[in-house]
Amino acid sequence: MLSFRRFALVMALATVALPAVQAQSSSSNPPAQDQAQPTAPQMNVQARIRARREQRRANAIREAYQNRWEVFLGMGYNRFVPGPDRQHVPLYAWDAALTRYVTPRFGVTADARGYYGTPYVGLNSTGITRPSISHYDGLVGPVYRFYLQPKYSLSARVMGGIAHSVFYDHNAGQGGATLGLYPDNANVFAVSASVNGEYNIAPNVAIRVSPELFVTGFGSTTQMSRGFTGGVVYRFGK
Repeated sequence: MLSFRRFALVMALATVALPAVQAQSSSSNPPAQDQAQPTAPQMNVQARIRARREQRRANAIREAYQNRWEVFLGMGYNRFVPGPDRQHVPLYAWDAALTRYVTPRFGVTADARGYYGTPYVGLNSTGITRPSISHYDGLVGPVYRFYLQPKYSLSARVMGGIAHSVFYDHNAGQGGATLGLYPDNANVFAVSASVNGEYNIAPNVAIRVSPELFVTGFGSTTQMSRGFTGGVVYRFGK
């Protein structure tokens, strides 16, 4: 009987002490997953860092693209068919453009350029096989920046206008139909479609490269000339 009473007393004491031991163990050893979660102050610091980073990015974009005016000076290249039965000839160009931006993304461009080349026209009665030819173009049209970053941007541009032919070699005194070229001194339509990629070397100065399709209508036909323009962009007038 005495042993049974001692056993009952020990069990009662154990029943009372066990919850206290478990509570102490839980408070001294929190779960590992709770320790890994960031605290409220840490989350606030990370949010402030992200906000400052986004603010710097927005300021850099605003600094680069808030200008109302943009001047471009550069060169161009395309492959052109100078006559109905002539081979493609490489033409090299100067190119100058002025853009007025209505918003940081949308603007209107006026463009002037001149192309020069010496096509091979084959043997003929004049003895001239490589005359010097050129055409001069005036274009205008919309441009839209569809991707903006602090250091670079991408835009799409379509322009239309007039192309004027000088398919007459003044040094040789021959040109036009005599050499199998399109008519000299003709004014025809011209259309340009391009994608402009710009890399900013300063907030208001960039390098531009523009793959381009240049379409003209010499000789009542259509010439699809593929090439590019490239040069320096200067932005001003905030």
